[in-house]
Amino acid sequence: MMRPLVPLAFTIAPLALTLIAAAPATDWSQVARPTAKGAYVFGNPAAPVKLVEYGSYTCSHCADFANASAPVLKGQMIRSGKLSLEYRHLIRDPADLGAAILARCAGPRGFGAAHALIFATQETWLAKVAAYQQANPTIDQQPLVAQARRYADASGLTAVMQARGLKPAAIKACFADKGAIDRITAMTSDAPIEVRSTPTFYVNGELQPPLVWDKLEPVLRAKGVK
Repeated sequence: MMRPLVPLAFTIAPLALTLIAAAPATDWSQVARPTAKGAYVFGNPAAPVKLVEYGSYTCSHCADFANASAPVLKGQMIRSGKLSLEYRHLIRDPADLGAAILARCAGPRGFGAAHALIFATQETWLAKVAAYQQANPTIDQQPLVAQARRYADASGLTAVMQARGLKPAAIKACFADKGAIDRITAMTSDAPIEVRSTPTFYVNGELQPPLVWDKLEPVLRAKGVK
């Protein structure tokens, strides 16, 4: 006696459910996108909690924050999709501008790693900047972008970015891209009047008092970020 046929829909539905459940979640820590005004947003652009940082690559407090916060801020909060971080350049000096141009020259795929590397090695390359400046006291008489390129080279950052895959021709083009450089410097001139130091943070549009990571983390936790 033949068994009655089982409708096909019932046999494939469990498999479909399994496939859907197994789909990997987006690792938002690997996502960085430029905004129309030139800032970079790390993470899910639709995240319910939005952190904005005005920072500088030559600011030691910014480096301390970046290095101390990375395991939790990037490794957990941004990765989960619950928090995004928009990094806006607040250019303080030509060496800062040179570092910013190099970081952004890496493009959206490389910006995050270049950004982290610049902060992680800040003490080393800033010492080279100081030595170069002392040996070349008239460098400030040169145009701003020319100074930025000289500091980038003297600091060793240009060589580091080349070792990471940036071609010399691409770096030259980035330092010649007036439109892109104008977008970087405009973030400084367009910053709200209350932004007077680096790093300065906003959480969902609300200005925070000067904070280190240990103080900012509870603020983010209180907003429901895990």
